[in-house]
Amino acid sequence: MGNGTPLFRPLKPDYSTSAAIARARQKLRCWPVGPECPHNAENPLPNMPLYHQTIGLRRHVFDGLAQLLARASPERSGDQLAGVAARSAEERVAAQMALARVPLAQFLQEAIVAYEADEVTRLIMDGHDAAAFAPVAGLDVGTFRDWLLSDEVDSASLAALAPGLTPEMVAAVSKLMRNQDLIQVARKCRVTTRFRGTIGLPGRLSTRLQPNHPTDAAAGIAASVLDGLMYGSGDATIGINPATDNVPQVIRLLEMLDAVIQQYGIPTQSCVLTHVTNTLQAMERGAPVDLVFQSIAGTQAANRSFGIDLALLAEAQTAALSLQRGSVFADGQRGRNVMYFETGQGSALSANAHHGCDQQTIEARAYAVARHFNPLLVNTVVGFIGPEYLFDGKQIIRAGLEDHFCGKLLGLPMGCDICYTNHAQADQNDMDVLLTLLGVAGCTFVMGIPGSDDVMLNYQTTSFHDALYARRVLGLRPAPEFEAWLERSGIFVPGAQARLADARQGPFAHLLP
Repeated sequence: MGNGTPLFRPLKPDYSTSAAIARARQKLRCWPVGPECPHNAENPLPNMPLYHQTIGLRRHVFDGLAQLLARASPERSGDQLAGVAARSAEERVAAQMALARVPLAQFLQEAIVAYEADEVTRLIMDGHDAAAFAPVAGLDVGTFRDWLLSDEVDSASLAALAPGLTPEMVAAVSKLMRNQDLIQVARKCRVTTRFRGTIGLPGRLSTRLQPNHPTDAAAGIAASVLDGLMYGSGDATIGINPATDNVPQVIRLLEMLDAVIQQYGIPTQSCVLTHVTNTLQAMERGAPVDLVFQSIAGTQAANRSFGIDLALLAEAQTAALSLQRGSVFADGQRGRNVMYFETGQGSALSANAHHGCDQQTIEARAYAVARHFNPLLVNTVVGFIGPEYLFDGKQIIRAGLEDHFCGKLLGLPMGCDICYTNHAQADQNDMDVLLTLLGVAGCTFVMGIPGSDDVMLNYQTTSFHDALYARRVLGLRPAPEFEAWLERSGIFVPGAQARLADARQGPFAHLLP
């Protein structure tokens, strides 16, 4: 600042998490629920709000962190549907001002979903790394934002901090950020994972080749796989959403993809996006499973609606690791990131399992579930659920940037299905904007399908040539192992920036018309 005042105060070396919690209680005049609470039936809580902000002559009151977070959220249709959104622009600003003063340590004391009733909350609280949290333990949400944006904070410090952050902390700070802030901080985050290739390196943008077909016809799937490979797509995974979701069909699709990968020596991994219980049965029957897929959410009740819990996910991870299908890399280590998760704002609300919380904060809690299982890929399917949750292009763009920021800050290999449904107030131009912004932000991977139109799932996403566009204009490249294969195979011109070679000279020439 012009007067020499620093943006934030340097932290004392002896700042402890317990001391920060004590200061949070004193500052906010709040106490944890439990026997140590000084207020009970005989000595009730004083008649004062936990969080409040005065603007002009109006005093805005927020009853707890969950309501404060919801009121501070940028406008979106899902929160309005749930009845938790700010009732005016002034109330939203008041909530953001109040939220900026909340100490980060308070999020370790006040659960937005009850600890006793929710295994996701228990995972977040019990798995918190106090040592990693120590560098920011004395900050409030507002000064945490300033700290994240400062030049002193780099990729290494953010990687070290990630285990000390809770989803509620990162959701809170995102609500105080403009889009450019979300992009700038996410770009600092580096998250690298490995299975048969290295995903998430700086200057790289990977793609999931999504060859869905409305009848799971082998010829149709093969044509889409060929189309995608010829555009340099598929280094994140070749992943099919099956139209017929049963174990024999899942095994047939897995065997088909594995045959293609093995025949052409492609350094990628396959995935059939079926329920985790089907994948477990497929592994028991000897199917060539590379990645275990599952949709996840941010509350126990929402995950129950998906037919899963943490124990089931752990069982599937253990089974997939036992197959040892990942490549052995130059350092002698085998690729061990075997999970692929998908999420989406509004999934908990659609299951009536949001506990009165806003959809973006609950979405961030799903990332705590993902983080626990060290996934290869995490994908926010940002506009898939529909306009009831994200009404238009502006809301979809904002949600995509929020999700990517929150996931990266929590240490996840975060990708985005940049998409919308045909009844949303959005179009492909909105998706072009979000694709470009996420490319600048360092997004790990995006989707690639023929012509941007998924004829099986009936929604619009990004195409093979969209990913090629992003790589060209932003100077990004595929995963290094996959890029080398593309050049050896005559699909990319060696040494050029995502320049396509003459397909008639490559390994698939005999398959082309």
